[in-house]
Amino acid sequence: MTQRLKIPPTKSTLLVLRRQVNFLQQGYALLERKRELLTRLVSVQLKHYRTLRKEARTSLVEAYRCLGITQMRMGSKQLYQAVLGVGPALRVNILPRSSIGVEYPSVVTETLPLQPMGLMGTDASFDETRLQLVRLATILANLGEAETALRRMLAEQRKTQKRVNALKYNVIPRYQTTIRFIQNSLEEEERNTLFQIKLLCAQGRE
Repeated sequence: MTQRLKIPPTKSTLLVLRRQVNFLQQGYALLERKRELLTRLVSVQLKHYRTLRKEARTSLVEAYRCLGITQMRMGSKQLYQAVLGVGPALRVNILPRSSIGVEYPSVVTETLPLQPMGLMGTDASFDETRLQLVRLATILANLGEAETALRRMLAEQRKTQKRVNALKYNVIPRYQTTIRFIQNSLEEEERNTLFQIKLLCAQGRE
């Protein structure tokens, strides 16, 4: 049995409780709607995350394959010397983003033109390796955004679900049980009052 609130059974209390229950039910409806939207959003985000993970795995394999070929042709020492003077090939901006009250970073990447290299000491595969690594870095940046967003959305979904359950199975039933108790108490009091009035009237006629 749901435990009721420990408050005096008066008419003014009953009116206050009815207003509060109405407010709680509106809040429950809004939270339920938010939970449904978050569930839908998590489903879409999860699909996007899995796609990016698959792309990242494929790109990682290809990038390391190209890097292996370049290292084999140029040697580790020449490869190390070649990359010392190479400028950044990717610009990354992290901006705040929000969806249904969930905040997460939005990663925006911009591919920069590859810095030209001297022909001496480099191999044709070197540029291909650079392109593959830039592509991999771009996918990993997007994957990081998707993973962070998914994790925060799941956390917000669980939090919302707990609030929905608390209102549905604990808070609102306690208020409703209290309202029924007060209504019964007031009705019982009214019956007793009527009985006393009838009794006094009967005694007056005698």
